[in-house]
Amino acid sequence: MKILMIEDNESVAQMMDMFFKKEQWEVQNAYDGEEGLAMFNAAPNSFDIITLDLNLPKMDGMQVAQEIRKVSTTVPLIMLTARDSESDQVLGLELGADDYVTKPFSPITLVARIKALHRRAETSDATADAPETSEAFDVVTDHFKLSTKTREAYLNGEQIPDLTPKEFDLLHTLAQNPKQVFSREQLLQLVWDYEYYGDERTVDAHIKKLRQKIEKVGPQIIQTVWGVGYKFDDTGLDQ
Repeated sequence: MKILMIEDNESVAQMMDMFFKKEQWEVQNAYDGEEGLAMFNAAPNSFDIITLDLNLPKMDGMQVAQEIRKVSTTVPLIMLTARDSESDQVLGLELGADDYVTKPFSPITLVARIKALHRRAETSDATADAPETSEAFDVVTDHFKLSTKTREAYLNGEQIPDLTPKEFDLLHTLAQNPKQVFSREQLLQLVWDYEYYGDERTVDAHIKKLRQKIEKVGPQIIQTVWGVGYKFDDTGLDQ
């Protein structure tokens, strides 16, 4: 695995280098936002994971994330944030981060998050590369269809645009079980593939961004069940 670590704290970068090498991963380090973005743009398809600190010199992590997502909506992106910056965490997720880790963090925790995110990305790639079958779509309703092979979803014949890997996985999880209500804890386990220890802001931030993209092409099909969680329901579109 090849990692781009954009982190201005050299001590943190050097510490993580040791843990990455132990996993036999290759890492490239950038120490400010402009350098990190330049390294990504020079070879956008060469990185398996990007870790991105939010508080960077020259260009902050939010700007870097926006620019990265203009080039690639699929490269897995983990943001590193200060423990007390809840608004930064939510905004980072809304800008397209797949995960975040709060500082100070355990190197073992970051390695575990990287492994989980990479595992899901590999599964997605394998599904996308699978040969076509006579059934092009995995989920089909009167108004909605979704293909895990092409990683595309359509509402009333229009493609829902620019879905990130986590947004697509969320939509797939909900849509393949229409009208079933999922708690935030269930979605964390099913979509993120590990425990988030009760931090539900991750789900809410991704749902918010997913809804914004759905609304670009049609009515809302992700419903809030107050006090419980979320569900997929497009039956109201018939009315």
